[in-house]
Amino acid sequence: MDIQNLLEDIVGAVQPHIGQGKVADYIPQLGAVDPHQFGISVVTREGDVFSAGDAHVEFSIQSISKVFALALVLAADGDHIWKRVFREPSGNPFNSLVQLESEDGIPRNPFINAGAIVVTDRLLSLTGNAAHAVRDLMRQETGNAGVDTDHRVASSELGKGHRNASLAHFLASCGNLENPVEEVLNSYAEQCALAMTCEDLALATRFLASNGLGADGTLVLSPAQTKRINAVMLTCGTYDAAGEVAYRVGLPGKSGVGGGIVAVVPNKCSISVWSPGLGRSGNSVAGVAALDEFTTRTGWSVF
Repeated sequence: MDIQNLLEDIVGAVQPHIGQGKVADYIPQLGAVDPHQFGISVVTREGDVFSAGDAHVEFSIQSISKVFALALVLAADGDHIWKRVFREPSGNPFNSLVQLESEDGIPRNPFINAGAIVVTDRLLSLTGNAAHAVRDLMRQETGNAGVDTDHRVASSELGKGHRNASLAHFLASCGNLENPVEEVLNSYAEQCALAMTCEDLALATRFLASNGLGADGTLVLSPAQTKRINAVMLTCGTYDAAGEVAYRVGLPGKSGVGGGIVAVVPNKCSISVWSPGLGRSGNSVAGVAALDEFTTRTGWSVF
């Protein structure tokens, strides 16, 4: 298969969707991003890299970071995190307070904000610096030592992060945080504000397409842990649109409100797409359309 030509065709095919939706203007720095951009990258299990469009433009990865924080916690601490976070789709917005209260402070899954705050809290306990741990994993898997937090975005997010602060305080009131709320929120904002390109993200995600095998030939995760992260990505990775994205795309994936999405074709490749315009559930409109095109044209899907 000529993947490079396919990606260039997909850039053309999704042109009508680029600019559709709304940028995440509730985070002021993200609200200033030009929505008329689109990039796509594919990294094969063997490490071959293919990119098209704006694949080398850095953007804020936001909730995509949750996958890597969870991977680090599972690698270091096994299944203990599942006593504090469920693994079920939420069916509610990613920052819902109502569901958290009705379920006594146990978040529905690790990819909604409340669940990710609990995972970050555990990673902070395990490493002493959760944001740096995620950053260092990204640097290791991409080979790009320049991957770092955009502190303007982190500051912008913290300044308007009243809902996340409410979630964190409620978690703490239920005994589901180990560290001070402010430390957890700072770590969470810093990891979400990592600035990366499509190519970086596809490289960073490759271990999930390779049974957990990292760029240096050692295991980031065991094959069983890799399977489980991919499963939770499929059912919970695109917020309350996970069913619709699974229907259209047919791959495990994780989105972020910066407009990025990563997806995994097990044993074949990792994919990253980016376009800042978001649909109602917080997923990139053009990004989902591109992944739909990719799996439809290649037949690469888990179904």
